[in-house]
This record gives sequence, structure tokens and C-alpha cells, in this order.
Amino acid sequence: MNAEVPALRLEGIVKTFPGVRALDGVSFSVMPGEVHALMGENGAGKSTLMKVLGGIHQPDEGKIIVSEQPVVMRSPLEAKAKGIVFIHQELSLAEELTVAENIYLGELPKKRFGLVDWATLEDRTNTILARLKVGFDATARVGDLSIANQQMVEIARALTVDAKAVIFDEPTASLTDAEKVVLFEVISSLQEQGVGIIYISHRMEEIFKITDRISVLRDGSYRGTLNTAETTEEEVTQLMIGRSLDLSRNASHHELGDVALEVRNLSCGKLFKDISFEVRAGEVVGFYGLVGAGRTEIAETLFGLRDPSAGTIHLGGEEVRIHSPADAIARGISLVPEDRKGQGLILGMNCRDNMTLPQVGDLTAGPFVAEGAEVSIFDQYRDRLDIRTPGWKQLVGNLSGGNQQKIVIGKWLSMHPSVLIVDEPTRGIDVGSKSEIHNLIRELAAQGYAVIVISSEMPEVLHVSDRIIAMYSGRITRTFTSEEVTEDKLIQAISGIGGTDKAA
Repeated sequence: MNAEVPALRLEGIVKTFPGVRALDGVSFSVMPGEVHALMGENGAGKSTLMKVLGGIHQPDEGKIIVSEQPVVMRSPLEAKAKGIVFIHQELSLAEELTVAENIYLGELPKKRFGLVDWATLEDRTNTILARLKVGFDATARVGDLSIANQQMVEIARALTVDAKAVIFDEPTASLTDAEKVVLFEVISSLQEQGVGIIYISHRMEEIFKITDRISVLRDGSYRGTLNTAETTEEEVTQLMIGRSLDLSRNASHHELGDVALEVRNLSCGKLFKDISFEVRAGEVVGFYGLVGAGRTEIAETLFGLRDPSAGTIHLGGEEVRIHSPADAIARGISLVPEDRKGQGLILGMNCRDNMTLPQVGDLTAGPFVAEGAEVSIFDQYRDRLDIRTPGWKQLVGNLSGGNQQKIVIGKWLSMHPSVLIVDEPTRGIDVGSKSEIHNLIRELAAQGYAVIVISSEMPEVLHVSDRIIAMYSGRITRTFTSEEVTEDKLIQAISGIGGTDKAA
């Protein structure tokens, strides 16, 4: 293939929905063997552009050109047949089917009389899985796999066709560090085969590690393309949001209050052991560690989703027993979970009902829910958190990731907690909305909340925390103040170098 001819080119793509011009004459191209990042805030038009390319939406104007041939994509299957493979952020797998059946769904090899050729199906699948270096085979039931391994099944689909271009939409959101390495190796292999890669991610470190060029959308319009090796994170950010961000570390500029939460020698089976720490009113304590370090499990134990096997929890100096989320809420602990779509929201419900769901039993007028009280709560936190939505009737599933996260935070703030736990506060959120969430966390601390932030992103935990607790293999290894912590010290601590620090 001529490297000068784009593997894929879009020209002047326009897409309008009722009241919204989602794409306004967008042009974009990816060369054979190139990894081309597509970036922009949530709502910038990235997903709409990719759905046009993937045959889910039809453009109102513009052209799609594959290997210099104009094409029309009427469905995802037609797009795939033309060499365009879309690996979605949201998994689209049939959990009751095997890995092989999912990978070749709609294209199962057949024998005579239309019978499925199971031996060929499994051989083909296992050949692909070997390239991905996964720990399961063709016969595994997809529903029995972890989310990370299900993501690898999605990626395996891309290897079944003669792909011209593969679109990766936030592919590392559910992957461990080891699985990310394998993914990047797969992407490199596709490059060597001359496949063009469109890479959508909010993670700047990934963008600068594996991409060749970066194109930016803002408000449905194309804003420019940069060579990755010749640009900076600040330049990309400014192109995305039209302004610069303050990415410096934050530290408290207010007096801390009394100890709101104290944990002593808390253990939960093999998940974590001898965890001791405290959080004061007005303080942000960050938890940082590798996947499997036990951070989320600690949060779930504090919120009553898991029963501890040893240790004690103290709130306001008083030992408490927490056996359920209802116990935690009643005692002033709220948890914003890491999976906001699966655990924090009901996407088919409106904003008001999501916001007031935990307290709907208290908002009654006789046998009915008091709608006026619900709307009043929604309006209060919409204004307080700057949630951008036309009104309370908007379905939460139609909001951007940043505004969805604010709905979850508002839901728990409306319960008036003293301790707020936020697990992966900005996962899947664009850089502009990340900044807003970070500022919100700092503002909540300044208002007297005791805040725990669990994050897999080092810049984030460094930016928002007054103290950082590093974890490795279910134990606390070090506790750092914002003044003494460095990236090198933090990396050593989460790698288990230097033992543990029980007096956290």
C-alpha cells in the first residue's frame, strides 16, 4: 500500500440532531501504519464522528473515503466489511456465548448443510488469542471473564478481518498495566501490517507514548492537527478547551478540623491487611497503588459493601459498626464508585431521579413522592456543582462524562455526609472536565468535608491530595505529605520497595 495514500479519509462531515449541530464540516485522515489520536472534551463530537465512520449514523453532508475509494457505511457490519473496525469503550459482548462465538459472531465458519465448523472456529480463535497473550482460550464463556479480559475479546475482533483502519475508543480504561503493554504491542503489530489506528483517549501519557499525530475537535468543529513529537500537553489542552489549565499541585490553604475518620488495623481476608489511617475534616487524602493493591476494597469496606475480618472504624472519635451501605449513609459516609455508569447511575432515568434516589423514601407526600422537593434538591446541586443540562428531565445517559460524574457527586452530597469517598473521580473524563472535578474536590475540602480520593493516575493524586497513602499488595507502604512526595518516591512505594509503613 502506498504510504502517501490515506488508509481512511473523511471530508466535510456534517451531522445534525434536533437542535444540535454535532459535527460541522469535520475533515480527518489516518495514514497506513499511523497511530492518530482523536482528542476533545466530552461533547466535542468524537463519538458522533466515529459513529458516522462505523455506520451507526449517516452523515448529512460529506464523504468517507477508504483507500481512495468513496464508500457509504449503512451499518457496522458494512463498515467492518470495508475494513473499518470499531473497538468500543462500552463492551458489546454476549456474555452467555463463548469467546470464539463472540469474536466471529455473524461470521461463524460453516461445514456442509450449514452446520457450524466448531474445530475451525476454535483454531482460528486460539490463533488470535495467542497473539494477544491472554490467559483464556476459545471455549471460555465471556461472562466468566474479568472486565479486562472481556476488553481483550473486543480487541481480538479487530484481528479477524483485513482491517484498513481500527478505532480504539478508550481501550485501556479497564486494563491492568501488564495488559496495557500487550495492547500497545498489538497496536504496534497492526502498524507493521500497514493498518491505520485511530486512538481515542483522555490519558495524555498514552497519547504521547504511542501516537504519531493528534487531531482535536471542539464544539463539533475541527481545530487542528499536531505532530505528537513536536507538541506539548499544554498545547494540546489549550487546543481542546480554548484555555490553559493550572496543572500545579494543590495544597490546603485552610485550617484542618478534627479527625473525622480513623481506621485502625483494618483487614478484609486476603484483600488487604492491617490498614491504619485517619482523615481530618477539610483534608483530601489520596490513595494510590497498582490495580489489585486493595484501594477500592477498603472503600467498599468503609461503605458497608464488605465485612472486615479485623480492625475498627471510628467516626468523630466513636467506634462504629458498618454492615451495609445504609449503615454507612446513616453515619455520614458516602461513596462515589469508580464505575459511575454501572454502579453510580441509572442511565435511562432523568437527572432529578438519579440525584434523589438514595433519599426517595424520605421525600414523600402521603403515598406519593414529593416532586417539588426532588426538583428543589436537583436545582440546588445543579447550581452548586455547575451541572450543565437543559433541565431535570434530561436523561442522565445523554450527559457528558463530566456532568454524569457531577450528578453522582451531587447525589451523595445531598445526603450531607461528613466523609466523602471518591473512587477514580475522572475516569473517562476529558481534560477540561477533569480540572472542574479536581477544583470541586478541593472546594468540598475547604467546606469541611473529609475527602478520600482513590486514583490510578499519578498526576491526579498529586494534584488534589494533602496527603497520599501508597499501597502495595493489600498493605500501606508509605504515607506522604504533599510537600515531601515526589513521583520517584511514589513509584517506589507502590512497587513494594522499602517495606511498609503501618503508622499511617
